[in-house]
Amino acid sequence: MGTVYITQEDAFIGKTDERLHVKFDKKTILDVPLIKIDGVVVMGRATVSPAAISELLERHIPLTFLTETGRYLGRLEPEVSKNIFVRKAQWQAVGESVQAIHVVQGFVRGKLKNYRNLLIRRQREFPDLDLSAYITRLEQAIAPIDTTNSINSLRGLEGAGSAAYFNCFHQLIRATEFTFTTRSRRPPTDPVNSLLSFGYSLLRHDIQGAIDIVGFDPYLGYLHCERYGRPALALDLMEEFRPLIVDAVVLSALNKRLLTPVEFVTEPLSHAVSLTGEGRKTFLRLYAQKKQSEFKHPVLGRKCSYQEAFELQARLLAKYLMGEIEKYPPLVLK
Repeated sequence: MGTVYITQEDAFIGKTDERLHVKFDKKTILDVPLIKIDGVVVMGRATVSPAAISELLERHIPLTFLTETGRYLGRLEPEVSKNIFVRKAQWQAVGESVQAIHVVQGFVRGKLKNYRNLLIRRQREFPDLDLSAYITRLEQAIAPIDTTNSINSLRGLEGAGSAAYFNCFHQLIRATEFTFTTRSRRPPTDPVNSLLSFGYSLLRHDIQGAIDIVGFDPYLGYLHCERYGRPALALDLMEEFRPLIVDAVVLSALNKRLLTPVEFVTEPLSHAVSLTGEGRKTFLRLYAQKKQSEFKHPVLGRKCSYQEAFELQARLLAKYLMGEIEKYPPLVLK
């Protein structure tokens, strides 16, 4: 099953024997063996029994709390990995070291190449689209990455490439009921931004779980600046996965009309847009399906799911920082 998403407001999350069960209004709405779970995400308000919390911690299953709209609140997780050698290598690379610059080059290259490849695929699928100018702008941002030796300059290339991508994102949406003008985050003020923000929150949970397993300190990153309570390394490693998973799910949900305008609500004061309960269930199902879909890993040469790839990429990053491999290879798919 992987990650369990609990969206029912005021649900009770408990444990019976070797199973996690969720009840609402005295009725069981979910009953699943704990052995099949690698993460639990609670959206909105819920009660978690002490027995369930203890069992999740014993089994090293993280428990993440999001608001109803998908904003990250916090995370309960077991003792960090005892692999001090990974964290030592992570800390030694901090700053403008050769290793830090190399991995930032990889994160930015992976993200922008996956953006470019997504646009190329869409242009091939829909001949009426003309995305050539945006593809060119992305290639112009990608070209100098390997010769750019300043992290701030690499952040600039990432920003330029992302701007080119989102400037044409509206053309990728074929459903006329939805529009997109610019990326807005806090809060998202239209359905498309709402889906992107929600999806990125889910992805952050999954990536942070993977780097915890490998033994990293999630709060020390290289591309993203240090900020209190910000899991910078999780955000770093997310970059190459954003277009591969979240953007792909959002476009599929909209273009196949699996989500329609009736699945969104707008807050009267903040104008924040979010999914309805049924809309969340649909999006979570699509996201879970995408995570379990398989592809051939371009470096390892074998099939794996995206869920497995989160940990594989974290382990490749650890191997590079510890000097076991010469380069960190970002996940780039055509």
